[in-house]
Amino acid sequence: MDYFPIFLKLQGASCLLVGGGEVALRKARLLLSAGAELTVAAPALTPELAEMARQGQLTHLCACFEPAQLSGRRLVVAATNEREVNRQVSVSCQALNIPVNVVDDPELSSYITPAIVDRSPLVIAVSTGGGVPVLARLIRGRLESLIPSGFGRLARFAADFRDRVKAGIPDVERRRAFWESVLEGPLAEAVINGDEAAAEQAMERRLEDAGAQTAQGAVYLVGAGPGNPDLLTFRALRLMQQADVVLHDNLVAPELLELVRRDAERIYVGKARANHALPQGDINLLMVELAQQGKRVLRLKGGDPFTFGRGGEEIETLAAHGVAFEVVPGITSASGAAAYAGIPLTHRDYAQSVTFVTGHKQDGSIQLDWPALTRPAQTVVVYMGVSTAQELCHAFIEHGKPATTPAAAVEWATTERQRTVAGTLRDLPELMSKHHIASPALIIVGEVVGLADKLGWYRTRVC
Repeated sequence: MDYFPIFLKLQGASCLLVGGGEVALRKARLLLSAGAELTVAAPALTPELAEMARQGQLTHLCACFEPAQLSGRRLVVAATNEREVNRQVSVSCQALNIPVNVVDDPELSSYITPAIVDRSPLVIAVSTGGGVPVLARLIRGRLESLIPSGFGRLARFAADFRDRVKAGIPDVERRRAFWESVLEGPLAEAVINGDEAAAEQAMERRLEDAGAQTAQGAVYLVGAGPGNPDLLTFRALRLMQQADVVLHDNLVAPELLELVRRDAERIYVGKARANHALPQGDINLLMVELAQQGKRVLRLKGGDPFTFGRGGEEIETLAAHGVAFEVVPGITSASGAAAYAGIPLTHRDYAQSVTFVTGHKQDGSIQLDWPALTRPAQTVVVYMGVSTAQELCHAFIEHGKPATTPAAAVEWATTERQRTVAGTLRDLPELMSKHHIASPALIIVGEVVGLADKLGWYRTRVC
């Protein structure tokens, strides 16, 4: 992060605003709304600022900026139309370690003012690091339309019960689960709609019931999709924000892990070829153990849990131990890679079926149903086939597939790192080696690969 986000308490704090024009007026309104004791230093004021001074809402120093004006200030804003004056304010403040914002000049600012969605006491701040304030305002506008005004009432309601909930539910994990159930259910809707009396009665009942309940753990097998965070399902994102523990592997993109609740425990259980952080059996039992401790366990998997993700094996173990579980499907990597590479998996003119297979080697050979895979008018997508690409392509040809059949490898599909190499069964392994294609990557074989040149829209292919 270029800037550390923070909310600063300004009630009763002495703040200085340098400048008396229209820009200064906007900043004055903002500072006063936060409860600041505001002094404005400027030779002249706009009529509205002058009226605020007459009414005692702020103090006017009828003078140009002087460093002595900084004494005792908690925060300073420079809003003049003279950059040299603004620079002087910035240098003086930073010498005294006083936070200073120079309006529309991030270079001179030690902090920046974000776009704000105010549902006090709920406040949301949006920043682009001072680089594109218009974008921050656009995002704020979207949030304004999505977040009901009643969320402020909900925040106050929850704050009023905070101490009682903490006393009644000492366990941190149980308390978090309690609040999530309250804030996402009908009780919250009652508060938002203004029926706080009914909500208070419901909250009292919930607190009485919570004291007698024991923590119930569960496991959520969540498909993280092919890598692009925008391709997550709403359900997946919600569970990522609620989980107490996250078990993830090497196919989960780092950008996706940033969406997990920040205080959740993260356990890497990655599995790469011949390099397992934890054997599959140990992963299964670890999920059972964590759930039996009352924790909500998120098993985050690249792609879809039931498409070469061993999800079936995992939930068999959970079911055998009586652990509650839920499976959240994700966009499988084959769909993501094909779509982003411009390769339709089926096409009336080229492929009437599609087959997903795994390219793992077993006992020195690739044990696949080659007669079925080499039939015409179909697309074959090979998962985990990077290390065996040479053998795979040779086997396709050996079992009757023409060596000129189009074939492609798509690496880090749907992400900014996506690369696609396309050729034929004869030359694809050489191309993959030349361009250092590595896992995670998929191999796609079939006539539809020939459409990538025309239909590719996301990334220019490597070759």
